[in-house]
Amino acid sequence: MKVKIHTTNENHILQKEVIVKIRELINHKNLEPGDKLPSERMLSEKFGVTRSIIRNSIQKLELYGLLKSIPQSGTFIANIGVIAMNGMIDDILRLEDPDFKSLVETRILLELKTSRLAAIRRTEEDIIAMKETLDAYATKVEKGEDAVQEDLLFHLAIAKASGNTTMNTFMLIITPEIITNFKKYHVCDKELAYLGIEEHRLIYEAIKEGNPQLAKKRMKEHFGELYKYCYNVEM
Repeated sequence: MKVKIHTTNENHILQKEVIVKIRELINHKNLEPGDKLPSERMLSEKFGVTRSIIRNSIQKLELYGLLKSIPQSGTFIANIGVIAMNGMIDDILRLEDPDFKSLVETRILLELKTSRLAAIRRTEEDIIAMKETLDAYATKVEKGEDAVQEDLLFHLAIAKASGNTTMNTFMLIITPEIITNFKKYHVCDKELAYLGIEEHRLIYEAIKEGNPQLAKKRMKEHFGELYKYCYNVEM
């Protein structure tokens, strides 16, 4: 069986179509807060799209508080009235896809917070995961290889260590778009990538030491270089 690969724009269109169909399903079945949606597999078969499209669409609705996924249990309708839900979905569908600058600005705001929280809440497992991604990034950069994905995995490890599932989910949602745009605009050239090794290490050390103010400061300095590089402006 040949799997069709969709472009980023096609994926956004399919996600919006799925969101419309989920709304229609909720309205047609007269589902109420607390009711369970069909499984990802069933929705995938019913709507004729891949499970990843279903998953991303559900995550988007979760982000806005319209659905709630419970591990090993399923996805449920949040405690919100039908009229409010329909209105909010209309607003979601009208939202334009973010441009690169908007993604970077959103990422910075998120990560200043997650780095601070990670320094307070990180576990030993989190410290190990951050160190592994830090080392993977450094290894690729020193070999002269593209390390964009390893860079973002380090930041995702910090988001996870923050203990805030909403921020973590948001990071997971915007990360694929960031990877695409970083490669498109060649953000991580050699000079910036090498600088990133030391900056990542300083962020990691601050989080490991449990110093929230320093962790936030190091993260701000890290993104200050990126922001200046992208737009020639100071943070």
